Amino acid sequence: MGKDIIADILTSIRNANMNQKGRVQIACTNLTKNIVKILLREGFLENVRKHKESQKNFLVSTLRHRNTKKRKKIKLKRISRPSRRIYSSYQRIPKILGGMGIVILSTSRGMMTDREARLEKIGGEILCYIW
Repeated sequence: MGKDIIADILTSIRNANMNQKGRVQIACTNLTKNIVKILLREGFLENVRKHKESQKNFLVSTLRHRNTKKRKKIKLKRISRPSRRIYSSYQRIPKILGGMGIVILSTSRGMMTDREARLEKIGGEILCYIW
């Protein structure tokens, strides 16, 4: 694990998806819980459970579409990084694949998707794209 927790989450999910693994183990922090909750709600993950191993908590997530022949490839892209933060108003939040993908934002009201941010008319830091 590096210092960029969001990039570590996205890389773990991307690697598990590419290697046709069914489960991903992610370090448990408030930030990771919120991102995993959004991915679970949007249908990219099937289920999530908490696991404790040697005084450390982990989230074990099961990827969706892992046993089918026509597997969906989950594409993930980190936008805002520790070295360069990207902010957007609610009018300028990009639509991924015409609304088929999601943008995860960190706002003053917590983590939310692009659709939720547009409904509440609130902008924030664009963390990642998922499609």
